[in-house]
Amino acid sequence: MTTAARAAALLLALTGGLVATPAQADGASYVPLAHPQAVHQQGTREVVEFFWYGCRHSQLLEQPLEDWMARQPKDVVLRRIPAVWPGTSDQTSERGHARLFYALDKLGEVDRLQRAVFEAVRDQGLDLTTESGADQWVEGQGVDGAKFRAAYESPQVQQEVDRAPQEMTRYEVNELPTAVVQGSWKATPTTAGGAERIPGVLDQLMAKAQGLPSK
Repeated sequence: MTTAARAAALLLALTGGLVATPAQADGASYVPLAHPQAVHQQGTREVVEFFWYGCRHSQLLEQPLEDWMARQPKDVVLRRIPAVWPGTSDQTSERGHARLFYALDKLGEVDRLQRAVFEAVRDQGLDLTTESGADQWVEGQGVDGAKFRAAYESPQVQQEVDRAPQEMTRYEVNELPTAVVQGSWKATPTTAGGAERIPGVLDQLMAKAQGLPSK
């Protein structure tokens, strides 16, 4: 990725990528993927959310998305993937935040702490991109420090962080947040008319995935 391309990608992340798209121009609230992806677990209805802790629009989606998931049947699963734009280096905040997320995920703490991480980063301005900063914060949230450090430094977490840019390419992500349903359609703040409206689009896409008329 060139310097100019990387700067453009970062701008999309910071602003929520509020740019015109063909789907938006046609009045659609979602965009079909050019290359649909298989769901992670067969027999489930899957939503894949791409987010970044430093993104205001990602934070705006979090509570509505949690509320939406609470209303869904058990076969609907949410898979979160932290944004690491292809071509970024190991020192970027994206990779630091991704490592924090995957360490919390390994410990089963994401559901409890996801909104709290957004608040720490976005509202309190805390730097959670380093191991020391993240460790100090998670211990304050009641997480065992030794277990967190072991997860943070584990090969499994490193592999997940390294895989994140590939996932963004596979799911054709160019805006944050992005929610992909059944590996086939994506909704963004641009297509939905705002991050908070994405869950309403997810209802439409879930119906579409089942062959039902959307409301």
